[in-house]
Amino acid sequence: MASFSYKAVSRDGKQRQGVIEADGLELASRQLRSQGLTLLKLEAGGELGQTEKAAGKQPTRQDVLSMTSELAVLLRAGLPLDRALKVLIDMAAQPAMHLLLNDLLKAVKGGKPLSSALQQHEELFGTFYISMVRSGEASGHLSAVLDRLVEYLENAKANRDTVVSALIYPAILLVVAVLSVVVMLGFVVPQFESLFEDMGDALPVLTQGVLAGADFLKSWWWLLLLLVGGAVVMFRNWSATEQGRAAMDRRMLALPLAGNIIFEFEVSKFARTVGTLLGNGVSLLKAISIAIDTVDNRVIRESLQVLPPAVKAGKRMSLALQETGMFTPMVIQMIRVGEESGSLDQMMLELAKVFDDHVQSGVKRGLALLEPVLILTMGFIIAVIIIAILSGILSVNNLAV
Repeated sequence: MASFSYKAVSRDGKQRQGVIEADGLELASRQLRSQGLTLLKLEAGGELGQTEKAAGKQPTRQDVLSMTSELAVLLRAGLPLDRALKVLIDMAAQPAMHLLLNDLLKAVKGGKPLSSALQQHEELFGTFYISMVRSGEASGHLSAVLDRLVEYLENAKANRDTVVSALIYPAILLVVAVLSVVVMLGFVVPQFESLFEDMGDALPVLTQGVLAGADFLKSWWWLLLLLVGGAVVMFRNWSATEQGRAAMDRRMLALPLAGNIIFEFEVSKFARTVGTLLGNGVSLLKAISIAIDTVDNRVIRESLQVLPPAVKAGKRMSLALQETGMFTPMVIQMIRVGEESGSLDQMMLELAKVFDDHVQSGVKRGLALLEPVLILTMGFIIAVIIIAILSGILSVNNLAV
């Protein structure tokens, strides 16, 4: 089969482009028209798909989640793997996804298992995803494993979305607070300078301070922008280093309220990954090694590194984690119960669920404290500026009398 790149318009008026495989140009054209597409361009070769790939446009996490969910449904309906991939190719709207699915189909048609085909795209799918698929192939229950993968990916997405959504409103409040202060000092206060210019030291100290701040902002705003920009660049460069990231992760864990949320969020990811892999027949050592890579906080990841050598030596996970002094009694006790009852996979998933609930309630509590603090701080600063201006006006009136 040859590859043909195309541009077309679908029935809903949206433009689509991608790569299709067919035995000839006419067959490719007929196949695309049967999908309800009006062709704008069709030519031999995969230039369009390769251009997308060269431009670095990779499928997103949401694309991977959708593909996994759709593939699970098709396999559960009884379609063979190659036929299911063909259906997904026909359904793919994004050129990058179209190209990816074509690569997977070629590998599967060449006799490779799906896990080996995914191995060529490990950067996108990750070791956990590939190991899950491999366990499904070995057990002969690939569709059931894909269902578990969908559940895992949806839980991970829900947790990320919860944290991101929770931070949006405080971020907006912070931006509004900064802009309000800048507008007050940069545009409102200077309107009163001509009224106060002959007062000199007779002005109240608070009014003099606000006027000085307004003058500084008016004269040196460019320097402030340079300093803020330089500080941001320096912080990004420092946090990109291994030492900087480790120090930042350590400080994040030490924060009064956020530290506990971060700890439970990271342990939840680790526990869910281990529990899901164990439940699908992956060995404990392999599951732990994969799960450690899902942890972003370097301090917690370093503490978890004691597990592989401990498990190799026949030591219990709960005992190895207890000796680090990093993990809470709840983590250790739930893992110990799982080890003693022979249901470690279920207990790890239960631990992940408990910590997910803790994270969500912790984020809500944090927002309940942070939002009024930001509002009160913004109100206090603006109130100080207004009081300073009114005090100056009253002083002018007193002198006039």
